Amino acid sequence: MNTEQNTAARVETLLQQMTLAEKIGQMNQYSDFWEVTGPNSQAGDAEMKLDHLVQGRVGSMLNVRGVEHIYKLQKLAVEESRLGIPLIFGFDVIHGHKTLGPIPLAEAASWDLVAIEQAARVAATEAAAVGLNWTFAPMVDISRDARWGRVMEGAGEDPYLGAQVGVARVKGFQGEDLAANNTIAACAKHFAAYGFPEAGREYNTVDIGTSTLYNVVFPPFRAVVDAGVRTVMNAFNILNGVPATANSQLQRDLLKGAWGFDGFIVSDWRSVVEIVTHGFAADLQEAAIIAANAGSDMDMESYAYIHHLEAAVVSGAVPIAVVDDAVRRIVRLKFELGLFDDPYRYCDVERERTMIYHPDHLAAALDMARKSIVLLKNQDNLLPLSRKQEKIAVIGALAVDKTSPLGSWRIGSDDESAVSVLEGLLAYSQNIRYAQGGDVFVGTTDFREEITVNETDRSGFAEAIKLAQESAVVVMVLGEHGFQSGEARSRTQLDLPGLQQELLEAVYAVNPNIVLVLMNGRPLAIPWADEHLPAILETWQLGTQSGHAIAEVLFGDYNPSGKLPMTFPRNVGQVPIYYNHFRTGRPAVAEDVFWSHYIDEANTPLYPFGYGLSYTTFAYANLSVEGIAGRSIKVSIEVANQGNRSGEEVVQLYICDQVATVARPVKELKGFEKVELAPGEMKVVVFILTEKELGFFNNEGMFVVEPGAFTIMVGTNSRDVLSADYRLA
Repeated sequence: MNTEQNTAARVETLLQQMTLAEKIGQMNQYSDFWEVTGPNSQAGDAEMKLDHLVQGRVGSMLNVRGVEHIYKLQKLAVEESRLGIPLIFGFDVIHGHKTLGPIPLAEAASWDLVAIEQAARVAATEAAAVGLNWTFAPMVDISRDARWGRVMEGAGEDPYLGAQVGVARVKGFQGEDLAANNTIAACAKHFAAYGFPEAGREYNTVDIGTSTLYNVVFPPFRAVVDAGVRTVMNAFNILNGVPATANSQLQRDLLKGAWGFDGFIVSDWRSVVEIVTHGFAADLQEAAIIAANAGSDMDMESYAYIHHLEAAVVSGAVPIAVVDDAVRRIVRLKFELGLFDDPYRYCDVERERTMIYHPDHLAAALDMARKSIVLLKNQDNLLPLSRKQEKIAVIGALAVDKTSPLGSWRIGSDDESAVSVLEGLLAYSQNIRYAQGGDVFVGTTDFREEITVNETDRSGFAEAIKLAQESAVVVMVLGEHGFQSGEARSRTQLDLPGLQQELLEAVYAVNPNIVLVLMNGRPLAIPWADEHLPAILETWQLGTQSGHAIAEVLFGDYNPSGKLPMTFPRNVGQVPIYYNHFRTGRPAVAEDVFWSHYIDEANTPLYPFGYGLSYTTFAYANLSVEGIAGRSIKVSIEVANQGNRSGEEVVQLYICDQVATVARPVKELKGFEKVELAPGEMKVVVFILTEKELGFFNNEGMFVVEPGAFTIMVGTNSRDVLSADYRLA
């Protein structure tokens, strides 16, 4: 408690006072007694957890809700235990707490790092106001497989964009001062390769090559470590046959060693237990030994460390230095959060009352939501709609849903708190009539259970078809339920669930003047819609302000500027599909069939990475590439707004290292800038490529920059680019 000492000295002073049992207690994390975000741990353990709290044998708790409850638990730890070491309270604050912004994949579609940082700042402010001081976010896993439900929680398929978004979110959560009462510690997850499960199936095996590991999986983690993220969560999967929670090469050698990470590593939910399930340990005692020695500092709900680690230290199976290192890391964060100076600094009932759904937070959520919308198609400029437009039909159960638009990973939020699409549209026009078209989702909507889809009841079709016949334009709101993506929500199909495609085609048959509003948590395969419909808007799941943001875009008060952070396939058979693929030994050959292709589908995606339209038109010209000081390259491009509306454009820079000692992708994103242009305005956008962007990791994990020919590409998406060659000396 001597505030005249620096943090390191205070940590060492405390460490010297602790018994072995108290040290191990700091490495033990319990969920609240009634709430889980994973399979139940042990029934009837509330009494044991309470005993451990007052014995100083708990370092952190998760899933505790509200200032009042957090205060009571903190009081037990601080005022009843021998040393009074405060708890850290963690929670899955993924895209907001009460006020929800767009799901993280949608945020990434904005390519607006300032807005993304501000969204995390709002989330941290509300989370801290309810007593929390640690979030299990951001997820910086890169994934190329839209079948995997957790793509909604990350930034998509690209490591460069993923790194930039991850850093912005860490900065937003942690702010300038972790001890401030409106900041929370961030947690980068899941280390490592969790986004590459075989078949896109959650918790499945991961088996990828070294080049992918170093050049795709690791860069976002390295970026957030360099940005000061205070905690990292390991992954459920195996990598090279070793569970991530048991992987000393990942955790000790790379993360804590080569990268110099000085925060602590927390296991994922009961992942220490799963070391046994993987067949890597005989029992929980052996799993505890392996996990601790491998560098997993805190055990989330496995009961492994609390029951088995003390005996392992006494026997010499786990060196006391391993325990001391873990405790130093955990306690250091508690000092950084200011909890030793005031363990109740986050427990202010008045702040909780005033900060939840604060008007400034709602405004920030709206700003983030509209920036996340991607215009996929707009034939004959059907959009934006005029406020004077007569006879607008709105069809689809999702149009009036006030819960599904909140998306997945919203465990702190309130059901029915989203502005629905219909509510948003009615604020613009009264020339709107609505028909549901039938139920899409039936049965439970509990996040612990599967969503049931209507596959048989077409009783609402007739009303929707009649309304469409009587209308000038139809806005159809279709897509996924908010709980059809997220953890444990893998799909084998990427089409519209249930009878929605059938309803769409039935409405199209009587009125083809359709604007399709997609609400979903992952890329979908919608080739029929792309071929037949004049306008398609990807709105994802936008959170609390969904309806207002969608209405602003549909009626033109906001010019859409989003770009896809993941490739959209033509059908699920193309998955995994991604822009930064390799050339293969047999690229396209016209004269025979013996080249890398499908016999029943094109290789190309429906919509490429980085794609997104605007209500105005941007033209690119005069690409210039020149060498400057050292081995850097200056790239400049003229971008002009040729339309009659102001708009924002995400200018994207890609490179291709044409010949290298490790084969390089056909293109890799290495820079982007979001620029706003008035009608007729032109700007010169300049990028500087340094060795950091021009190099890559070889198969030994060494970063190399090799001389030779590069192709430099700049454009509006990963497909439509201007290019020039450059030779690096």
